[in-house]
Amino acid sequence: MRIAFDQQVFLLQEFGGISRYVCRLGEALSCIPEVTPRIFAPLHFNGHLQQAPRSLVRGRRAPRIPKTFRFVSGLSRHLADRAIAHFRPDIVHETYFSREFVGPRDSCRVITVYDMIAERYPAEFPGTDFTETKRESVVRADHVLCISESTRRDLVEFFAIPMERTSVVYLGYDRMTADAERASGPVAPGGMPYLLYVGSRGGYKNFDSLLRAYAASRWLQDSCRIVCFGGGALASAERELIGALGIKQSGVVQLGGGDEVLADLYRHAAAFVYPSRYEGFGIPPLEAMSLDCPVLCSDTSSIPEVVGDAGEYFKPDDVDSLRVAIESVLQLPSRRDELIAKGRARCAAFSWERCARETLDIYRRLL
Repeated sequence: MRIAFDQQVFLLQEFGGISRYVCRLGEALSCIPEVTPRIFAPLHFNGHLQQAPRSLVRGRRAPRIPKTFRFVSGLSRHLADRAIAHFRPDIVHETYFSREFVGPRDSCRVITVYDMIAERYPAEFPGTDFTETKRESVVRADHVLCISESTRRDLVEFFAIPMERTSVVYLGYDRMTADAERASGPVAPGGMPYLLYVGSRGGYKNFDSLLRAYAASRWLQDSCRIVCFGGGALASAERELIGALGIKQSGVVQLGGGDEVLADLYRHAAAFVYPSRYEGFGIPPLEAMSLDCPVLCSDTSSIPEVVGDAGEYFKPDDVDSLRVAIESVLQLPSRRDELIAKGRARCAAFSWERCARETLDIYRRLL
């Protein structure tokens, strides 16, 4: 079986969850006998492709030069279209959403929908035609993969796609390693415990609710701080909110770095807090569980599908619910130990190998 992945997402992301997914899926498929996956990205800007096996990728990384994106992306699409046609794939798996076909029109066409955030929260995505472009991409596909049942339900609701044209395949995650010998965390001088928050913080990510829950508990402020990883430096509006809530500026720390830094943060955190109102899947809880970090998370969208019984749940828009969840886990060591044990078992169910096997089963049913 010949499977072609197109260039789209590798022009949009230097690093990112979707491009990582396509690379890991392609790598896992390439280990299966009689399956030949190829990623066609003649010109791209992506770091994950640089690390992928050379046999998997057809393309080279281009320098980012101001005002050349349209030219580079157009040329890459044209070259990819020709290369995919020459490859004669059985399956064309589109990596993102476009109104233009890529590759032979007589190949079976698959697309993955990662979430329906733009449709669920349109006010956070003003002035774009993203939803209509996504709709056209989904309608022309022979089959649509969704990365959670929650995403599948939303896809059917918003785009009226027949359920039988959709399937759910859960993602895997990259297992990180941390320095297990470190006596204390990489931050928090004096051994002060910390709550870990990972990723962007605006809008539906709901970071404000974590700040408000933290501010509502004198015990939490005296016992731990909040460490944010990624998402950029704290914005002036965030610092103003921290001050208005009466939180010391030292109570909220923002850090960046690579996977080794993040792994260390997971390993030594008192708990990982995931207050998002909506996720298409949500890999950070799996990363946390794999490193024995207890997970406290919202009870909405796909999050319970991923976390299962290994999380302490709360209502994302109920500050008291969030505060109580944090306090109960931090004040009860036996509950924290229980979450860690359940997390180890839960994260073992997700892998890129399983993702590849289930995706391949769907490809086979289409042919």
